Amino acid sequence: MLHKLLDINNNSRLFYLLLVFLVALVVADGTITRFLIMNRMGTEFNPFLHEWVESDSLLLLKLAGSAIAAFMLWRVSKKYPKLTLIVTIGFIVFYAVIIIWNLVIFFTAPSVPA
Repeated sequence: MLHKLLDINNNSRLFYLLLVFLVALVVADGTITRFLIMNRMGTEFNPFLHEWVESDSLLLLKLAGSAIAAFMLWRVSKKYPKLTLIVTIGFIVFYAVIIIWNLVIFFTAPSVPA
């Protein structure tokens, strides 16, 4: 089963869907993070994005950055298909954990008066 999944030449559609899912996760992370920060329920851990969080440009930055990264993964996948599949799945797991963490904060944070 695993060797069929790692045969990216036969699963290029699956890889494409994984890349789209990765971009969606990155944008979802930005959306949830911005919501938490704007409602004083959390802070941004990433020092590079700390200044962008309260800006409307955050989601555009997340979308552009993740789309560029997905394009680079797609280009590299032609030469190193197994490696890029493993890296892509790793990033998907990473962002899924971040989103789950953010949602735990959202659902367990005390209400902050406006």
